[in-house]
Amino acid sequence: MKALVKAEPKPGFTLLQVPDPKPGPGEVVVRIKATSLCGTDAHIYRWDAWAQSRIHPPRIVGHELCGDVIELGAGVTSVKTGDYVAAESHFTCGLCFQCRTGQAHVCKNYKILGIDVDGSYAEYVRLPERVLWKTSRDIPPELACVQEPLGNAVDAALAEDLTGHTVLITGCGPTGLFAAAVARTAGAAVIIATDVSDYRLGLAKQLGVDHTLNVRTDSPDRLASAIQDMTGGEGVDAALEMSGAPAALHQAFKAVKNGGCVTLFGIPTGSVSFDLPNEIIFKGIRVYGVTGRRLFKTWYRLSGLFKAGLNIRPVITHTFPMVDFAKGFDLIQSGQCGKVVLFP
Repeated sequence: MKALVKAEPKPGFTLLQVPDPKPGPGEVVVRIKATSLCGTDAHIYRWDAWAQSRIHPPRIVGHELCGDVIELGAGVTSVKTGDYVAAESHFTCGLCFQCRTGQAHVCKNYKILGIDVDGSYAEYVRLPERVLWKTSRDIPPELACVQEPLGNAVDAALAEDLTGHTVLITGCGPTGLFAAAVARTAGAAVIIATDVSDYRLGLAKQLGVDHTLNVRTDSPDRLASAIQDMTGGEGVDAALEMSGAPAALHQAFKAVKNGGCVTLFGIPTGSVSFDLPNEIIFKGIRVYGVTGRRLFKTWYRLSGLFKAGLNIRPVITHTFPMVDFAKGFDLIQSGQCGKVVLFP
């Protein structure tokens, strides 16, 4: 089969012919219909310091996918050949304290598809039966393959009740945009989004965001004043920090009202200092850190959101055949895209 491989410890991927995978006990082979690019994969593509410390070539990358089950290993009972599936990318151990107490999303021993085991930038992928998610044929491949990262946004946005509340989203990368769509479907009263890119703020508008603010062209004081005006001087009920930028972190804590909540999803590149008494303690706010998705609670909730009319179509801005993968990573580097999908 054809596959995108991190063949050597250097920037880029190589499109290679590699052996087709074969399922072992409890495993299946899925024919990939679509697979989407992730920021994590962009780190691997660039071969930055994180990637160098985490990836051991050769490795087939990619972890966001959908496809058809074509072959079953011994003992597989929950799916059959022909089933249309997506997949959870975290392979948990099932035995640690976290797995045994309903917190498998923070399993101490998990492996990640496309990082620790060969992934989805290929014509076929081998997956454990337990990570598969049966998907409705009503959801086209370019949307079905993004259910895994969309689940991150579901967990972040719905960590608190947003119905009838004012929400600030700092960072309109793909997951921030997904979070805006989820907040809209969940009945948020007013959604405010900030970013450094007018292109991505335009995508946020297409998803139903009420107000957009460009943090590159406005000063922090003007931004804070604008958010106060939009919320009647109260501040927002909830802030979703999706960028990891230190300035955005401080903006989120400043914008939230006393007694509100801040959800943290974006990953800073280094340590960040806070005015803990004035930004958090004296305001009496709740802070929630998000990593991955609740397994599999978030997947069930996501299924319900699709039935409730969740619209993520504007986030999928570019599609390419897999051979044109470099175009997708160039777009991610430029920031002039939402979610990029590859078709093997």
